[in-house]
Amino acid sequence: MDDQLLTRPAPSEPMATRRPWQTARYLLKAMRPRQWVKNGFVYAALLFDAKLLETSLLLRTTAAFLLFALLSSAVYLMNDLADIEADRLHPTKRNRPLASGKLSPRLAFVACILFIVLSLPAAFWLDWRFGLVALTYLVVQIAYSFWLKHVVLVDIFVGAAGFVLRVAAGVIIAHARNFSPWLYLTVTLGALFIFIGKRRHELTLLQGNAVNHRKILAQYNLRLLDDMMNLVTSATAVTYSFYTFSAPNLPPNHLMMLTIPFVLYGIFRYQYLIHVRGEGGSPDELVLKDKPLLVDFALWLLVVILVLYVVPA
Repeated sequence: MDDQLLTRPAPSEPMATRRPWQTARYLLKAMRPRQWVKNGFVYAALLFDAKLLETSLLLRTTAAFLLFALLSSAVYLMNDLADIEADRLHPTKRNRPLASGKLSPRLAFVACILFIVLSLPAAFWLDWRFGLVALTYLVVQIAYSFWLKHVVLVDIFVGAAGFVLRVAAGVIIAHARNFSPWLYLTVTLGALFIFIGKRRHELTLLQGNAVNHRKILAQYNLRLLDDMMNLVTSATAVTYSFYTFSAPNLPPNHLMMLTIPFVLYGIFRYQYLIHVRGEGGSPDELVLKDKPLLVDFALWLLVVILVLYVVPA
């Protein structure tokens, strides 16, 4: 990492004049708490293995969620430190605490190391297999930050891998025995869909300046990304549908198929936001602020809980 990034802030208000709570607020913002929603994937195994009501497993999974929050925040700080100059060329990312000079790069670097030092040993203490998954996540994200994000197509797969690793961590922590492989495949394809949409948004938003912000964007075009998106959306719908009537731990009444329309609507709504409204740059934040998506997710979750926990088989 360039030593200059740890000592030279961008032009902004003088850091020396800020109060500690202001610095803490900028650090929290750089940790991207809105993106912690992605760590909710650790609860997938608990939900679909019908163990959501087991208090001990719920507490263990919540601990895993918090550890992934710390670890992912370390990764976000690492990414922002590595991309600080490129982010200043982006119309929205330039407002991030590091790119705007509101947060000291040195403080961000120290916080990054501290989060890793705290979260990894705790992950191994919780379960050594969970610790290995957390360590794998960190190594993959470091490789992404400094190398893999510059490799065409691989950058998208690595981004999607973060979701799958969170699900795998949840399977370990919840001692899941009947987590369907169809769900692993659905998560993989859905994550690819999200990251393809993110690349598409960057291309359309930045246009001629896209390469200056992220060099790998020179290797993509809208036709390629749209073709890839069409493939993964179709595959996502098919694999989730297969799950709803073929997973061995589901009730034999096939009522889980009632959740398929909500998944389809979610896919269509997200495509609408990307293609019509020109959004999708921050998919996790988009899910939190788009009310139709939130309502759709809530209804899907409600039906899943009713099928697995309430309605007799």
